[in-house]
Amino acid sequence: MAGRRDSMDDGPADLFGASPPQPHAGRGPVPYPAAPRAAPARTQPLADRLRPATLDDVVGQDHLLGPQGSLRQMLARGSLASLILWGGPGVGKTTIARLLADAAGLRFVQLSAVFSGVADLKRAFEDARRTSAQGGGTLLFVDEIHRFNRAQQDGFLPVVEDGTVVLVGATTENPSFALNSALLSRCQVLVLHRLDDAAMEKLLERAEETTGTALPLTPEARATLRAMADGDGRYLLNMVEQLLALPPQKAPLDPAALSTLLARRAALYDKDREEHYNLISALHKSMRGSDPDAALYWFARMLEGGEDPRYIARRLTRFAAEDVGMADPHALPLAVAAWETFERLGSPEGELALAQLVVHLATAPKSNAVYKGYNMARRAARATGSLMPPAHILNAPTTLMKDIGYGRGYEYDHDAEGGISGQNYFPDGMRRPKLYQPTDRGYEREVARRLDSWNRVRESRGS
Repeated sequence: MAGRRDSMDDGPADLFGASPPQPHAGRGPVPYPAAPRAAPARTQPLADRLRPATLDDVVGQDHLLGPQGSLRQMLARGSLASLILWGGPGVGKTTIARLLADAAGLRFVQLSAVFSGVADLKRAFEDARRTSAQGGGTLLFVDEIHRFNRAQQDGFLPVVEDGTVVLVGATTENPSFALNSALLSRCQVLVLHRLDDAAMEKLLERAEETTGTALPLTPEARATLRAMADGDGRYLLNMVEQLLALPPQKAPLDPAALSTLLARRAALYDKDREEHYNLISALHKSMRGSDPDAALYWFARMLEGGEDPRYIARRLTRFAAEDVGMADPHALPLAVAAWETFERLGSPEGELALAQLVVHLATAPKSNAVYKGYNMARRAARATGSLMPPAHILNAPTTLMKDIGYGRGYEYDHDAEGGISGQNYFPDGMRRPKLYQPTDRGYEREVARRLDSWNRVRESRGS
């Protein structure tokens, strides 16, 4: 690879041409001073020019880098573990990895799972072993580590176990799903937060200080700019760079003028990965919690992220049966009607029917009594095997069946007082379970009253 040195006079170089560590007789990590900052190239992005030089300069990750942060504690103990840094784009994963290497006195080697293959990994491991033999250490940073397949991820296990490298992997995907359990068991997963408003403001102030130019924005537009970045520091600084390239403004830009110049960062959403499940969970639980405002918000978030409205309609219909149930029996046909309305109207008109359904489900009385009763019935059915229904409720279409007692003693409920006979309908010898237990919410309150009166009839007959 470009920049790689083959001479062994000064020890091996990493994949990117970094200087090798020098052997030393003392114990502990080999010190690696941070590389001096060169004058910025004309085309160097502002985000790269503002890259923090120390861990103290990193913003928005105080839970890891503050005085009591886990990374600070590791460095204080002199025992940096292999890590998986999990967080969205532009929150500082690469920067933190590079600064950890500096702080721990380790050689920094960076690979990308997008562009690197098995040969690159082997070369990096060989260089790390030579460095270790000379008394040094290597921090191997792997960006987008979740893109490596299972076999490639397994390749890290030996070098992590024997301490050849301190592995720091960066991922935007949930490690629980994206990484091998064997690799996860050897690494500590650290969650990086999206940058909050205060962290974004610090970045803006640094950009103004570094460039010597104040942003031509009103306070309201400044707040809008921070919101447009959606927690992504790199994206924020890219927008700042565009603003600084504008000709001098007669007056500061207001939010409307800013929005015409810059594009808002696309919301993080992947229809087949974690964000998909996070947002549908948020929608479901907001409706269950009877919060129509939150439910509408998560519904809109899914649509803005590009989710198929048909998937949302299917989940809403399930919710109507599972969480509303008999407390509002109209919820289920309304869900089907909203789904059909969307199919007839298409997008964007059809989404309004789904929005109406979201509000109806969120504001409806809730009962999962049918859902719980159904699950109990399934368990009872599995436990009782092939027990026959009682003979009196069996049809007897033949003489033989009549002769052996099929249908004998059956009482026609319509002819009974109150329209209920109170007979037993469970298998003979099976203890009567109580599966459906209605609540006192919504329509189910009337159902509960009705069942109470019918149960008294059954109890009077001992059935």
